[in-house]
Amino acid sequence: MLAQAKPNSAPERDMIPKPLLVAILALVVTSLAIVGAAAVTGRAHVGVPKAATILAERSVILQGGGAQAVTVLAADGSVMMDLPHGGFITVIQNGLERARTNAGLDQSLPVRIIKYDNGRLAVLDDASGWSAELGAFGSDNRAAFERLMSQN
Repeated sequence: MLAQAKPNSAPERDMIPKPLLVAILALVVTSLAIVGAAAVTGRAHVGVPKAATILAERSVILQGGGAQAVTVLAADGSVMMDLPHGGFITVIQNGLERARTNAGLDQSLPVRIIKYDNGRLAVLDDASGWSAELGAFGSDNRAAFERLMSQN
């Protein structure tokens, strides 16, 4: 005859300890108080790129070709680069594709690569409002888009 498992006689052992719940609640209340105070007092946002003058910009179309591939087209539709392993350009294209899918937009619209006078380089999608500050991803990744800016 098989032995039957005994029902758990101490269900409180499976519960989250009360001091941990109090600590979580305190963390949530403190976070809400800090955010609320910042909103009420009009505290300036941090981590927002400073406004700058546009030095150069280029419109390109990023077409995904699977998980790693990307084709970069000029605004007139001519092929600038066909990259079977697009690296960081593919990462940006995937983010752009997701934003456009969520907004119900055409994937073949151009994006702008913009170089500012304060050294910033960004990709902007005017259709969806999506953008990426390319300097935040490291110099090698930024260089991939700098090459697109200089390519004829």
